[in-house]
Order: sequence, then C-alpha cells, then structure tokens
Amino acid sequence: MPTWSPQLRCLVGIAGLLFAALALQESGRTFWATAASAQEALPAEEAGPAPLGEPVQKQSLLEFYFNALGWRYTIAFFFLSFCLVALVVMNFLSIRRQSIVPPDLTAHFDGLLNEKRWNEAYELVKRDESFLGKVLTAGLEKVTVGYPQAIEAMQEVGEDEAMQLEHKLNYIALIGTISPMVGLLGTVDGMVQAFRVIAESNTTPKPSKLADGISMALITTLIGLLLAIPAIAIFGIFRNMLSRFVLEVGIHSERLMSRFQNVGVKKA
Repeated sequence: MPTWSPQLRCLVGIAGLLFAALALQESGRTFWATAASAQEALPAEEAGPAPLGEPVQKQSLLEFYFNALGWRYTIAFFFLSFCLVALVVMNFLSIRRQSIVPPDLTAHFDGLLNEKRWNEAYELVKRDESFLGKVLTAGLEKVTVGYPQAIEAMQEVGEDEAMQLEHKLNYIALIGTISPMVGLLGTVDGMVQAFRVIAESNTTPKPSKLADGISMALITTLIGLLLAIPAIAIFGIFRNMLSRFVLEVGIHSERLMSRFQNVGVKKA
C-alpha cells in the first residue's frame, strides 16, 4: 500500500470535502425542483384552496445559508474553516509542555549529570525530539570547545525552533485576517446584485428579487466574522503559551548547562 505524505493526504481530504459540498448542493436543488413539480401536478381538489399571493417556499436554516452564499463562497469558507481546524490541531500538538519543555526529560537529564554519566545524558537528549532536547543536544555538542560556544549554539537552535513554531502559528492569524475580507467581498458582491435588479427593472422590484443579493451580503459577512473571531482568539492564546514555554526552555537549558562553565577554560 503506497505511503502518502501528510500534505498529499490533506489535499486529498480537502478535494473530497469540496466534491461532497458540490454534490450536496446539486442534490438539494434536485430535491426542491422535484417537490415543486409534484406540487404543481396535483389536481385542484387535492392541492386545496389557492393561497393569497405567491406561495412562499419554506427552507431550513442550513439551506438558506447555503443558497445565500452560493457555490463560490461556500467553497471558499469551507476551505478556510477546514484549514483553521487543521492548523489549530497541529499547533495544539506542537505548543504543549510535553513537546517543548518535558518535565521528565529535565529531571532525568539532571539526574544523569549529577551521577556524571555524560554519555548517557547526551544520548538521552539526542533521542528526544522536544524543543528542550534539541537545545541541550546543540549545547553538549559544542561544550568540548568551550562553554561560551555551547551557549551560542543553544541560542541559535532555540531561535530557529521558536521561529518555526511562530511561523506555523501565524497561519491561524492569517485566516483570522482573510476571513473578514472574504466576507466583505461577499457583501459588496451581494449589494451589487441587489442594485443590479433595481437598475434592470422598469417597475418597483419585488422584495424576493432583492432578497438574494441582500442575503448574500449579510450571510457572507456573518460567516467571515464567525471564522475570524475564534481564529484571532486562539492565536492570542497560543502565542502567549509559546512565549512562556520558550522562556522556560531558556531558563532550564542554562541551569542544566551551568555546570560546564569551567570546560575549556585554561588556567594561567
């Protein structure tokens, strides 16, 4: 069985969800068209008395949102929401204490250093994939050259790891910025459609004709805000967590490596 990369699996999943959304839209249209045809085919005595004015077709809230958005904005918001959920899960797994500052690693590494089991301590942090493990590995690899060189290597690795985590986190903020812009685009698009109906009508247009454009303008704005507000809130929470954990990495790494201060120092 072929092994797919996470990126390829993500693209395949997005494509499948988009095709499902399009199929749902088409099936909904077919259902309502069939129901309308069946209603028109009923005899007069079975259909009951004719209502005053034009009959109003009832829609569920989900169908109303779907018809107001249209297939373009439905796909756009569906794609943004799918990416937001995936990014939140990915960053939640990355920005955890166990992934950045594992308490077990700190205690075990400190115990090995107290027992002067240097090789085992190095192998321990080298096998560890956490933020702190990578920083300590870089320091131990340079400690034979000198303590200042070890601290410099630890700082370089720490900055690189922190930047990678920040880059992944910034994509959540990007979705929080793009979503209201897509909603604003839908607002302008819907108002243009509504004014176009007015401009092309020789008489006063029916409210139902204007409702399509106005509903698109309002629903796209609503969905854009519903995506942007939690995205911005989650970004702020994760950013504070990351800042606190990065600070703890610096404190623990310097404390653990402080016993190597005299390495490489030559006596006069």
